[in-house]
Amino acid sequence: MAANVPSTLEQALDPAWLTEALTPVTGGARVTAVETVEVLRKTATKVRFTAAFEGARGGAEAFCLKAFLDADADTARAAPSSVREADFYARLAPKLSVRLPACVSTFVDREAALGVVIMRDLIAEGAYFCTALEAFDANQAADSLEQLARLHLSHTTPAEFAALPWVQRQLASLAVSEYVSAEMLQAMMDGPRGEGLPARTRDTALLRRGLQALSAQDAERPHVLIHGDCHAGNIFRTSEGAGLIDWQLLQRGSWALDVAYHIAAVLSVETAEREERALVGHYLDTVRRLGGATPDAEEAWTQYRMSAVYGFYLWAITRRVEPPIINVFVNRLGCSVTRHDSYRLLGL
Repeated sequence: MAANVPSTLEQALDPAWLTEALTPVTGGARVTAVETVEVLRKTATKVRFTAAFEGARGGAEAFCLKAFLDADADTARAAPSSVREADFYARLAPKLSVRLPACVSTFVDREAALGVVIMRDLIAEGAYFCTALEAFDANQAADSLEQLARLHLSHTTPAEFAALPWVQRQLASLAVSEYVSAEMLQAMMDGPRGEGLPARTRDTALLRRGLQALSAQDAERPHVLIHGDCHAGNIFRTSEGAGLIDWQLLQRGSWALDVAYHIAAVLSVETAEREERALVGHYLDTVRRLGGATPDAEEAWTQYRMSAVYGFYLWAITRRVEPPIINVFVNRLGCSVTRHDSYRLLGL
């Protein structure tokens, strides 16, 4: 849907607007009452709410709305990613075998670069959302890697990507971005988030050059559809297994960007050191079992080690998340860059 995209929380929870927005599952039943369950404000806003309807539909139903609401100047810069996420749910999600939230409707205002997604409330349905503060074990990481393998196999050819011009190489954009100034980024990494990491790993000039070198390498590798931000907070679990949420960084790129980021982000440093090579092998075995092609084991391991820089950079520049979560992710991902000597592998 293209009209009446809300930009404030008040507009998004207006019963008249929700009557229209929920039509795909209600047939247009009028919303008579809205109750806010939870509001989570980070870069985008997520609102869990219940809606009651008039007539035969009767009692309240639980939903989750995601959008850039009441955005300030800083969050407004990221708002175009909400259009990408809405397009993912409208155009791609129905074709994937990946476990996802059930999408009710999407709204996009392309001129204003605003997108809104309304989903069923997974928590109300019994799902559990993972967190950085609770590290995965190896079996849990293997489960979520299988979902990434399914995603990566969904689009693998130039012809498939030619039909998706809106899915770009976000890594290439990040490599030239000035989202955080060089001075600010180094100051951030010299603070609590960088504690315990070697000076070479925390050198943000080297980190930026590493990201640029990785982008150049990535441009020459086969591309698949990747999630782009597969840390623990974007994983949910149900009785059927793991699933993926938050598709704002959806992109095309190497499989290793997702896999290196995911393994390092969800495991404790000690578990990653012990289990990561076996988990990379599990991912490759899953791809082959599902009919896909993979690099040989040694080439895959090299690509994996180089790609540790990607997730590390994303969390190095993160500001609008609680500091304890930032610090955990920066440490785990920075330790991965350190133990794999990623900068050296990238020629630095």
